[in-house]
Amino acid sequence: MKRIALTIIMVCCTLALAAQNVIHVNYQGAKPTISDFASALLSNENGEDELEGEADESFNAIKQAWNHHREGTPLDEHETLSIDEKNGFVLYEWKYEENMLRIEMCYWNESDQKHKMFAFNVSCFQDDMYSPGQFDGLIFYRYDNAKRELTYCEAPGFEVEYGTDDGAWVSYDLPRSGKDITVNYWHANKKTQKTLKWNGHGFGF
Repeated sequence: MKRIALTIIMVCCTLALAAQNVIHVNYQGAKPTISDFASALLSNENGEDELEGEADESFNAIKQAWNHHREGTPLDEHETLSIDEKNGFVLYEWKYEENMLRIEMCYWNESDQKHKMFAFNVSCFQDDMYSPGQFDGLIFYRYDNAKRELTYCEAPGFEVEYGTDDGAWVSYDLPRSGKDITVNYWHANKKTQKTLKWNGHGFGF
């Protein structure tokens, strides 16, 4: 029952972030980079009310780190921020003692050459084991090249789940290289994995 309740809370918090339905992306050059997508999401350039206070501590954490990066000021001693423009990937990590917050962002070019898929993923760990918090979750936005807008969308081709019927927690790893998403199933004494393969417009096992 506790696992089901926490899963419901995680879904609700994910939907709260996704409520930022349409986000305009400003960029220079021929096409946007992962930094452009990250800046658009984290600055909430669509002008809607952003999450306030501690409504989403993970979102606020990466937002502050991103602002430090843009201003050229140092991050907190417990933080790291990696930006891989070539592979379209951002990784933020906050570590303290046995606890770690990990946030990933990346994007995929769709086969129609008119859209891109952008993902934002939050995972928490304790002692190197997945330990989901209330703000964990994987959400997607679809980018329209012509409109220069990110629009929230359902996971393309699969259903995001955070727990299984046999009691395992579920976390996701976005690709820093390649195009596929790794799905991790955290059982009490083992971890198994599956791969969601990108097909040009969505994912499937």
